[in-house]
Order: sequence, then C-alpha cells, then structure tokens
Amino acid sequence: MTELPPQARPAETYAEVEDALLSRWPETRLEPSLDRIEAILELLGDPQRSYPAIHLTGTNGKTSTARMVEALVTALGLRVGRFTSPHLESMTERISLDGEPLSDEAFVAAFNDVAPYTHLVDEQGDHPLSFFETTVAMAYAAFADAPVDAAVVEVGMGGAWDATNVLDARVAVLTPIAVDHARYLGATPAAVAAEKVGIIKAGATVVTAVQPDEVVPLVVERCAEVGATLAREGIEFGVSSRVPAVGGQMVSLQGLRGSYDEIFLPLYGAHQAQNAALALAAVEAFVGGDDPLDAEVVAQAFSEVTSPGRLEIIRRSPTIVLDAAHNPHGAEALVAALEDSFTFSPLVGVVGVMADKDHEALLSELEPVLAQIVCTQNSTQRSMPASELAELAIGIFGEDRVLESARLEDAIDVAAGLAEQGGDSGEAIGSGAVLVTGSVVTVGEARGLLRHRGREL
Repeated sequence: MTELPPQARPAETYAEVEDALLSRWPETRLEPSLDRIEAILELLGDPQRSYPAIHLTGTNGKTSTARMVEALVTALGLRVGRFTSPHLESMTERISLDGEPLSDEAFVAAFNDVAPYTHLVDEQGDHPLSFFETTVAMAYAAFADAPVDAAVVEVGMGGAWDATNVLDARVAVLTPIAVDHARYLGATPAAVAAEKVGIIKAGATVVTAVQPDEVVPLVVERCAEVGATLAREGIEFGVSSRVPAVGGQMVSLQGLRGSYDEIFLPLYGAHQAQNAALALAAVEAFVGGDDPLDAEVVAQAFSEVTSPGRLEIIRRSPTIVLDAAHNPHGAEALVAALEDSFTFSPLVGVVGVMADKDHEALLSELEPVLAQIVCTQNSTQRSMPASELAELAIGIFGEDRVLESARLEDAIDVAAGLAEQGGDSGEAIGSGAVLVTGSVVTVGEARGLLRHRGREL
C-alpha cells in the first residue's frame, strides 16, 4: 500500500496540523482555478451545499463585518459557522462555530477529516492544493458536521477565483473596494471589482457599501446579468447617525426593513458604523420577510461585537492600540477613527509592512497623526526589512521622527518609552500612546507578545 505523504496523514496535535498546512502552497501563491477546491469538496460529499451562506468580499472591513453578521444571526437563534482570514495569532481563528474559534482539538479533527483526500487531488492536477484551499475545505466540512444553520464566509483574495467561491450564497456583501493585491487583482478599483463581483450568484441579494464611481457600473451589470437584487448603502440602507462614545460609539441604522436607533457599538470609527449597517442589511436579506428584526435583539448583538486587531486597545499605561490596516484605504480609515475618537498626544507608531504593499502611500496616510515612527518588521519572509522601511519613512516623516528596530518586541518597548515621556501615562485618553499597524501579521505578533507578557486589558 502506498504511504501517504506527510501533509495527508492524520495529525495528533495542532503543531502537526500547522506544519502540514504550511508545507502547502502559501496564500500568496495563486493559480486561478476552482478545480482543486471543487475536487476535494466532491470527495467530501459537497458539504458546502448543506447550509445557506452569506459571502463577503471587498478590500477592507470584511472580517469586522463578518463578525457582526455572525453576532446578529446567532442572536436570532441560529447556529453559525464563520470562516475568515488571515488569522492574527492562531490558525484556529479562521474557523469559528457558535462565535468561538475551533479548539486545538477540534481543529485537528477538522484537518483529519480532510487530510486523507488531499493527496488524491494533489495527484490529479498540475498543482497541489494550497494552504488556503485546504483550510476552506476544512471549514466547509466542519460546518456541515456541526451542523450549522448558516455560514458566514469571507473571501481570501478577490472573488471569482477565490477558493471560497464554490458557495451558492443567498447574500453577497461588498465592503468598500479599493486597490490592494495589485499584482493579482489589478491596479485600479475597476479591475479589482471585476474579480470581486464574481461572488454574486443568480437570485442572490447583494448588499454593497458606497463604492468608487468606476466600480458601481460593474456591480450593477453583474446583478443584471445573474438576476440578483441590489441594496446600496446610502440609498436602501445606511448609517442614520453616529456619535463617538466611551468605549466605542452610539449609532442609529436604517435597515432594509426598519430603523434601529441608539445602538451601542463597542468599536471605533465611522468605518465600523458603516460595517454595522452592511451587516444589518445582510442579515435582514438573509432571514427574509417584510418585518423589521427585533430591535432589542439587534442592539444586544451589536453591543457584544468584538474585532481583535482593529483599533483594539490591548494595554494601558501607556495605551497600546493595535490596528491591522495594511493598505492606504485602510490607513485612511484608521486615521479618521483616531481623530474621531481619541486625543493621544503624542502618538508613536510601530509600523511593520509586507514588501509587496503600497508602503509609501500607507506611510503618507499615517504621517499627520504620528509624532514619531519606529520602523520594524515581522517574522515572515514577505516582511519589508526595517532598514528599508526606515529609509522610506525618512523621506516622508523627516529623519528626526524616524527610528528603527528590527525586533518587533524592542520596537514596541522603544515606542512605549517615547509615549510615556510625552504624556501623562496614567490617562488612557489625551495622553501618550503607541499604535502598532501596517500588517495583519505584525499586529498578530504584537498581540501575542503583549498577551504573553500578561499586559492585556
């Protein structure tokens, strides 16, 4: 009998699963085809067909919106599976049931359900299953086994050729579309949108954020092509009002079927209020009917939403804020939220970016709000070396405002020292603070370091 390759063998520990998945093609290596994911799901009995789904794409805000959708659907008494990416600290975060990531043991079990079939797909085609394709198969199978009443699924990259797009989702959500992953998706919002609208399926309801002018015709044309119903932020639904509040903001939302007033959202920034409006409209479309959702249920669900690594205050004295902004559009929203909700003085940045991103534009967005910047790097090979980032930063911030520390832990300590020198460290608002940003990986590693130190809130 032929011995299974290592990545197809059953695992006993989370570490073994991690090693097996990381041995596959990384998420940044793409071959645009749904053939492999369709092949393994067919071997698994097409689990993705056993539950209705809400499918999300866009450039920024997908994970936060997915978490809000999950909270609302759960509050309505339905069992929910959520798939998001990338993860901050552990691969288990990618697959959630009942609002919680899979335990290490459940993640191992999900891998073992899929692993025996992976080599069959690897042998059939010119390219092996990727890391991302394998985790998608794990999620879809785990949701069927649970079983769930609804799946909330975020694309990995793009839309049409994304491995998640074997779903026939009842609702498609388009968060704001801008340029990111230009190497794979194109250098204009229209080029990116042409790929992302591929998640819109026949008869679906499409819930879209306000989009750039060049994107709107592509969304409208796709809806007409497949007979989908279009709901637009600012027209059919949206944010009626928002006021910053301690710990977040108070919002009033206009849904597709009713108004929901004085909702406390424990997240910062106008962009999170817009994400909440998207989530609300998506859930209204998903459950159907003409009546509004129960206002108390909606308010309770939103009040409990969390979004780790998105303007997350992870420590005080001095305050350290984590935000996974990794492109200019995300940095713009981050800066607006900082100016809206905080009065940190000084605010010191710890920034580590991926080499394939638009780092100059990202730095330019951050420059007005950062008193100083400590350039660093994360542990991945894709990370831009701290020395190169510092050289770029000097051209934007000036030499006097730029420091460099290749070790992320040292960079955080340097920034914390600068923040404490510049303000009253006994206050959370209106004092010195540290912002860690530039990459999901950088933020995830910082989060792990700070939590390990026992300094989390």
